[in-house]
Amino acid sequence: MQEDSRGIVHPAAAHTVFSLDRFPPTDGPARFVDRYWISTWRLPPGVRHEQQVLAHPVVNMVFEADGAIVKGVDTGRFSITLEGRGRGLGVMFRPAAFAPFFDGPLTKLTDTELPLARVPALAGLEALLVPLVADLDVPAEQLAATADAALAERVPAERQDCETTTEWAELAVRDRELTRVEDLARAAGVGVRTLQRAFTEHVGIGPKWFLRRYRLYEAGERIAHRERIDWAELATDLGYADQAHLTRDFTAAFGVPPAQYAAAARDRGDHDHTDHRSQPEHAAESRS
Repeated sequence: MQEDSRGIVHPAAAHTVFSLDRFPPTDGPARFVDRYWISTWRLPPGVRHEQQVLAHPVVNMVFEADGAIVKGVDTGRFSITLEGRGRGLGVMFRPAAFAPFFDGPLTKLTDTELPLARVPALAGLEALLVPLVADLDVPAEQLAATADAALAERVPAERQDCETTTEWAELAVRDRELTRVEDLARAAGVGVRTLQRAFTEHVGIGPKWFLRRYRLYEAGERIAHRERIDWAELATDLGYADQAHLTRDFTAAFGVPPAQYAAAARDRGDHDHTDHRSQPEHAAESRS
């Protein structure tokens, strides 16, 4: 089975550097949380690894040995550098699903990283989870279960307005035929302006940007896992007017044109069709 490495620039190379365990939330937190992930890295002295990432359009809480942060939607590409030994625990929220825990529209978090202490609804998690993350003898399963139990006590019982936006956003992720805002609005049964307002308030970015990011993820995935690409066909599949538009968007997001990215993927060995149980999503999710 081909793994999902969306957001990781040149995913195969990263597999050799750090590993990831992922755990699903239980029923209560699952309304808002997509997954818990625990990344572990052990690099030899003097060795550093820089991983470039296209952030997922969601909010993450990240706990490491030195503290905890909340990271909103990141609209750019960024790098994370790992060295020495360590691990991180991430709580990856579903699209729009951080809204009940944050005071104000999610645009206030876009391209922003805050100490968890500045989010009162969840600030208490830092004292609970940071010591467990720092203690590498604590099993990953226990760490994830502790985070899940703590969140279960904090999720609202009543349905939230943002949960409808979550459903629309996840529809956009699942249905790859929805490449335009008008298509998504029609599938959701609402007007374009209603969709735009909901995404801006609850996700932190507009639906056009959201759809484009997932089109680019799809392009990166196909390039990373296929030996040959018909660029014109790929552009059409992803809803681009022509190959030039895809090339322009891809280059802006990944930093290199798609053909150059594909050549580098071949050189790095990214064309991997095996089922990896550990994925380097700490880089994608911990700062995304």
